[in-house]
Amino acid sequence: MVKFSLTPKDMGFYDLFEQDTSNLVVAAEKLVDLFDNYEDVEVKAKQLKDLEHRGDIITHEIIQRLHRTFVTPIDREDINLLAHSLDDVMDFIEAAGRTAHLYRITQPTERARELARIVVKAAYKLNEVMPRLRHRDQFPWILKQCVAINTLENEADDVQHAALAELFEVCHMDACEVIKWREIYEHLETATDRTEDVANVLEGIVLKHA
Repeated sequence: MVKFSLTPKDMGFYDLFEQDTSNLVVAAEKLVDLFDNYEDVEVKAKQLKDLEHRGDIITHEIIQRLHRTFVTPIDREDINLLAHSLDDVMDFIEAAGRTAHLYRITQPTERARELARIVVKAAYKLNEVMPRLRHRDQFPWILKQCVAINTLENEADDVQHAALAELFEVCHMDACEVIKWREIYEHLETATDRTEDVANVLEGIVLKHA
């Protein structure tokens, strides 16, 4: 028989989301380290995969808890959307590291380092926001951080566009290298896109419950 929590509201969701963003920060920092200190790439890619797996476990626990819980602190669809949006960020962080390893990249570009640093800045913002989500008096501050994350995403767009332009300006670069770097840049920029998706979900939650 399925047991439902009728009252009080199950506040454990907040704890899980905080675990998720903490894990995301560790992964984003690992990504920055991978591109800034380009050695032991296989080991670092494996570490990112392990962190991605841990994120999957947290996401699974959130969804399972959602099925078991009758009264939730925020709307069920928002919990589901927030969980999967955070999971998407992690997926693209891991994909960037994995692709650098699989494609046998010999030397990272400065644009890759720039994009990785933007990803970690956005991850820091999400990690700062999440503990405050349970406190209504923090909602105005959360909205400001959502705007800041949007600004970071716009910055990542600009860096990606510049990076792609530079790829095609370097006449001596092998076509295969262009393809490899285009995909890596796409993963890095999409990771930042997904942090903006998380910020949009958070903004919606705040506006509903303000």
